[in-house]
Amino acid sequence: MGINEMEELRKIFLEDDIKQALNERHSVETQEKLSKGRVAIAGLGGLGSNVAFALARIGVGHLHLIDFDEVDLTNLNRQQYFLRHVGMKKTEALKEQLLLINPYLEIITDCVRVTEENLKELFRDEDIICEAFDDPDAKAILACGVLEHFPEKKLVSASGLAGYESSNLIHTRRVSRNFYLCGDEKTEAVYGRGLMAPRAALCAAHEANMITRLLLGEEDV
Repeated sequence: MGINEMEELRKIFLEDDIKQALNERHSVETQEKLSKGRVAIAGLGGLGSNVAFALARIGVGHLHLIDFDEVDLTNLNRQQYFLRHVGMKKTEALKEQLLLINPYLEIITDCVRVTEENLKELFRDEDIICEAFDDPDAKAILACGVLEHFPEKKLVSASGLAGYESSNLIHTRRVSRNFYLCGDEKTEAVYGRGLMAPRAALCAAHEANMITRLLLGEEDV
């Protein structure tokens, strides 16, 4: 999507029109809180791309997208990308799509791998951090780093979403005051029961809904 296309969308759909549409669905009071929301999403795969879509659709005003990877053909079985995105940076491919939902969102991107060294800089400005990695080591680095350096921030993480086990096993659990965990907490990706769209989307919906509740002042699961 080029600059000209975005400008055309802005001419057709005014910011006030989109705000009004969201207000009608959510109420003015609820939408005001969502629009002020600031959420970082680390990992833009089967979890993160679905979380981002959900938050963009409800009008969360500021999204910070973080991922070092490019879209690969094998990602299309569960992630919010299309064939035309293969080879693109996930940060740019996802931002392009989110702005087609709402061209007035504030979206910033960082095409980097989260490390112990850059974590404090990456997550300093957002109130809520969504951990959406596939790699256990990356999950541990982010979770430990946030809990150590930003204990006042809300962290929503995920564990256990592979295969096609029962949907009812996916849950949200409050681990500590500001730490929430979504998933079945045990299912790992193995041959024949890998990461698939339905369960990835289920777990992502749990993460997105918990983030929504936190933005609206609801801290219990």
